[in-house]
Amino acid sequence: MKQYLLSVYMVDGAEQPSPEELQQAYADVDQLNSRMQAEGAWVFGGGLHPADTATVLAVRDGDLVTTDGPFAETKEHLGGFWVIRAADLDAALAWAADATRACRAPVEVRPFQDEPDA
Repeated sequence: MKQYLLSVYMVDGAEQPSPEELQQAYADVDQLNSRMQAEGAWVFGGGLHPADTATVLAVRDGDLVTTDGPFAETKEHLGGFWVIRAADLDAALAWAADATRACRAPVEVRPFQDEPDA
Protein backbone atom coordinates (compact mmCIF):
# COMPACT_ATOMS: atom_id res chain seq x y z
CA MET A 1 0.00 0.00 0.00
CA LYS A 2 1.09 3.53 -0.72
CA GLN A 3 1.42 6.19 1.97
CA TYR A 4 -0.27 9.58 1.75
CA LEU A 5 0.05 12.80 3.70
CA LEU A 6 -3.26 14.41 4.64
CA SER A 7 -2.40 18.01 5.59
CA VAL A 8 -4.92 20.11 7.51
CA TYR A 9 -4.73 23.83 6.80
CA MET A 10 -5.78 26.65 9.09
CA VAL A 11 -6.41 30.18 7.84
CA ASP A 12 -5.28 33.21 9.88
CA GLY A 13 -8.19 35.52 10.60
CA ALA A 14 -10.85 32.91 9.84
CA GLU A 15 -13.89 32.86 12.08
CA GLN A 16 -13.14 30.75 15.14
CA PRO A 17 -15.54 27.99 16.17
CA SER A 18 -17.43 28.25 19.44
CA PRO A 19 -16.07 26.21 22.37
CA GLU A 20 -18.88 23.70 21.82
CA GLU A 21 -18.09 23.38 18.09
CA LEU A 22 -14.40 22.98 18.89
CA GLN A 23 -15.09 20.20 21.40
CA GLN A 24 -17.28 18.42 18.82
CA ALA A 25 -14.52 18.72 16.22
CA TYR A 26 -12.02 17.18 18.68
CA ALA A 27 -14.45 14.32 19.34
CA ASP A 28 -15.02 13.81 15.61
CA VAL A 29 -11.26 13.71 14.93
CA ASP A 30 -10.75 11.22 17.79
CA GLN A 31 -13.46 9.02 16.29
CA LEU A 32 -11.86 9.27 12.82
CA ASN A 33 -8.44 8.41 14.29
CA SER A 34 -9.91 5.32 15.95
CA ARG A 35 -11.54 4.25 12.69
CA MET A 36 -8.29 4.77 10.74
CA GLN A 37 -6.44 2.65 13.31
CA ALA A 38 -9.08 -0.10 13.29
CA GLU A 39 -9.07 -0.27 9.48
CA GLY A 40 -5.25 -0.32 9.20
CA ALA A 41 -4.92 3.07 7.46
CA TRP A 42 -3.31 4.90 10.39
CA VAL A 43 0.46 5.42 10.34
CA PHE A 44 0.81 8.66 12.32
CA GLY A 45 -0.98 11.92 12.91
CA GLY A 46 -1.15 14.96 15.10
CA GLY A 47 -2.19 18.55 15.55
CA LEU A 48 0.29 21.40 15.61
CA HIS A 49 0.59 24.55 17.70
CA PRO A 50 -0.04 27.82 15.81
CA ALA A 51 2.40 28.78 13.06
CA ASP A 52 3.81 31.67 15.08
CA THR A 53 5.41 29.11 17.45
CA ALA A 54 7.58 27.75 14.61
CA THR A 55 11.35 28.04 14.38
CA VAL A 56 13.00 27.88 10.95
CA LEU A 57 16.58 26.76 10.36
CA ALA A 58 18.36 27.38 7.08
CA VAL A 59 21.89 27.50 5.74
CA ARG A 60 22.78 30.84 4.14
CA ASP A 61 26.26 31.48 2.80
CA GLY A 62 27.49 28.47 4.77
CA ASP A 63 26.10 29.74 8.09
CA LEU A 64 23.22 28.23 10.03
CA VAL A 65 20.52 30.87 10.50
CA THR A 66 17.63 30.42 12.95
CA THR A 67 14.52 32.60 12.78
CA ASP A 68 11.24 32.68 14.69
CA GLY A 69 7.90 32.28 13.00
CA PRO A 70 6.68 30.24 10.07
CA PHE A 71 8.77 29.64 6.98
CA ALA A 72 6.06 30.77 4.57
CA GLU A 73 4.61 34.25 4.97
CA THR A 74 1.04 33.40 4.16
CA LYS A 75 -2.37 33.35 5.81
CA GLU A 76 -2.69 29.58 5.39
CA HIS A 77 -0.63 27.36 7.69
CA LEU A 78 -0.31 23.68 8.39
CA GLY A 79 -2.43 22.97 11.46
CA GLY A 80 -2.10 19.20 11.66
CA PHE A 81 -1.68 16.08 9.57
CA TRP A 82 -2.15 12.38 9.14
CA VAL A 83 0.14 9.91 7.43
CA ILE A 84 -2.01 7.06 6.18
CA ARG A 85 -1.75 3.89 4.13
CA ALA A 86 -4.23 3.54 1.31
CA ALA A 87 -4.60 1.23 -1.67
CA ASP A 88 -4.76 4.14 -4.10
CA LEU A 89 -5.50 7.86 -4.46
CA ASP A 90 -9.26 7.29 -4.43
CA ALA A 91 -9.04 5.54 -1.06
CA ALA A 92 -6.83 8.34 0.30
CA LEU A 93 -9.33 10.93 -0.96
CA ALA A 94 -12.13 9.09 0.83
CA TRP A 95 -10.19 9.32 4.10
CA ALA A 96 -9.48 13.00 3.40
CA ALA A 97 -13.19 13.66 2.85
CA ASP A 98 -13.90 12.25 6.31
CA ALA A 99 -10.96 14.22 7.72
CA THR A 100 -12.09 17.58 6.35
CA ARG A 101 -15.56 16.98 7.78
CA ALA A 102 -14.16 15.94 11.18
CA CYS A 103 -11.67 18.78 11.63
CA ARG A 104 -13.73 21.38 9.77
CA ALA A 105 -10.76 22.63 7.76
CA PRO A 106 -9.33 22.10 4.28
CA VAL A 107 -7.27 18.92 3.82
CA GLU A 108 -4.62 18.47 1.11
CA VAL A 109 -3.71 14.95 -0.05
CA ARG A 110 -0.21 14.15 -1.34
CA PRO A 111 1.38 10.78 -2.02
CA PHE A 112 4.79 9.97 -0.65
CA GLN A 113 7.47 9.24 -3.23
CA ASP A 114 8.09 5.58 -3.90
CA GLU A 115 11.27 4.28 -2.36
CA PRO A 116 13.87 3.04 -4.83
CA ASP A 117 14.26 -0.73 -5.05
CA ALA A 118 17.03 -1.94 -2.78
